Amino acid sequence: MNQDNGFEIQRASMVDYQLRARGIESPQVLEAMGRVAREAFIPERMRDCAYDDGPLPIGAGQTISQPYIVALMTEALDLEGGEKLLDIGTGSGYAAAVLGSIAGKVFSIERVQELADRAARTLADEGFDNVEVRCGDGTMGWPEHQPYDGIIVAAGAPAVPESLKRQLAVGGHLVIPVGKEHSVQSLMRITRLAQGEFRTEDLGAVRFVPLLGEQGWS
Repeated sequence: MNQDNGFEIQRASMVDYQLRARGIESPQVLEAMGRVAREAFIPERMRDCAYDDGPLPIGAGQTISQPYIVALMTEALDLEGGEKLLDIGTGSGYAAAVLGSIAGKVFSIERVQELADRAARTLADEGFDNVEVRCGDGTMGWPEHQPYDGIIVAAGAPAVPESLKRQLAVGGHLVIPVGKEHSVQSLMRITRLAQGEFRTEDLGAVRFVPLLGEQGWS
């Protein structure tokens, strides 16, 4: 069996046992997670661990999130396909690729230049021409392309950044971990109901690296 076939089998198993078995139901999310090659987004020496049920280090003190968490956060956006999304904390680019498999366009921001450059290369190599990556302060969003149908934040914030709420379209969802800097956070889903009206839901406990920036941790 060649290595690619091995990864395909591991990916299918991940979808069944890590996602479906834990209650991920969205057909779009399951299909995207079954299609994106997670092994392409992690350091070569760790590729045998690509479909492990946990996060993995990707350098610069950052991690690629556990597959289940990527699926959970993506499902919380309630995507149907064709949306315009904002992804904060590109990291390896894996979550942006999953989003790009469903959405029409993804704008992704990474504060570490080295990771932003590497993620942009990997996304291009994997054929995701609908994902644009830039280096910058994710807490301020990407105002030029607002409003967004969904915003996803892969780092823990002390509070929900007002700038991100302002860039959300009416009816759109913002999914973000909120809580203490080096502790368990609550995964929050903020839905914009009207111009100045938002609904907040707690989706459960998660643990992410701190969200650094002007409207995050200093």
